[in-house]
Amino acid sequence: MSTSQPRHRYAYLGPAGTFTEAALRQVASPEDAEYLPQVGVVAALEAVRTGEADYAVVPIENSVEGGVSATLDTLAGGESLVLLREMLVPVSFVLAARPGTRLADVRRVATHPHAWAQCRVWTSRNLPEAVHVPATSTAAAGAALADGATDFEAALVSPLTAELYGLETLAEHVADNESAVTRFVLVGRPGNLPEPTGADKTTLVVHLPSNKAGALLEMLEQFAVRGVNLSRIESRPIGDSLGRYSFSIDAEGHIAEERVAEALMGLHRMCPFVKFLGSYPRLDAVAPEIWPGASDEAFRDARAWVEGLRGGAEIASRGTTPPAP
Repeated sequence: MSTSQPRHRYAYLGPAGTFTEAALRQVASPEDAEYLPQVGVVAALEAVRTGEADYAVVPIENSVEGGVSATLDTLAGGESLVLLREMLVPVSFVLAARPGTRLADVRRVATHPHAWAQCRVWTSRNLPEAVHVPATSTAAAGAALADGATDFEAALVSPLTAELYGLETLAEHVADNESAVTRFVLVGRPGNLPEPTGADKTTLVVHLPSNKAGALLEMLEQFAVRGVNLSRIESRPIGDSLGRYSFSIDAEGHIAEERVAEALMGLHRMCPFVKFLGSYPRLDAVAPEIWPGASDEAFRDARAWVEGLRGGAEIASRGTTPPAP
């Protein structure tokens, strides 16, 4: 009788050859897992929500273009999902076409909108008349070109995609920033969180309590007074009316840490909507700087002092010294 464990199923932005697949390979090899290519980020995340997949790998942030809107918005709404791990993939592009195509023949270029944005300077200089044809991914553009698509002559793809689909490279190093990277996340259903490592991130979605002067400051103070630094914050429209925005936040630290847990409790008290999207290890393993008054010991000591006051203990407190401004 076989005792082998079933392979985990991973939904990802396909088809084969995408940068997302490169990120997925950092998590699990195709020999040890079932890869489920999807037509888009939304489909990949919904596959986890419906149980079709155990996990999803999706892009969440690019060093040039910032947050990936489809990922941020899908995580913010709908059934809760949590981030379990992050991966980084260097991003490079080539202009590829079917064999026999010349650069002078190119009038329409297919690729993902983020890829087009990352190559806008090169294309404006070398293909000033070219029109962008949006694709669900860079690899999808390459695959369509290889399959005989006639609504565009070339595609901006990764070197691997060009090789995988038998395309000819018309130009290399077309990205405006050769050091660009994309951050990907492993997403699963809520359950046991990754253990704290001392170098972690916590991702949240927060709505402001009111539309008044200082409302954003009040929300940010929940982190600042507890010594929690933010590595990313960006606004996204809530969608129910103009002028209403939510904030997608990456905070340094793990919910198991006192300072992070206290910050979340503060947000819960004052904000109408707070969605916890997980605490997980930072890929760079850089531990945050924690000033003395924000350590776990300092929070526990302060809590014990208050409990003592409630029981009639001495009133004076030695406390801790906060950092100099």
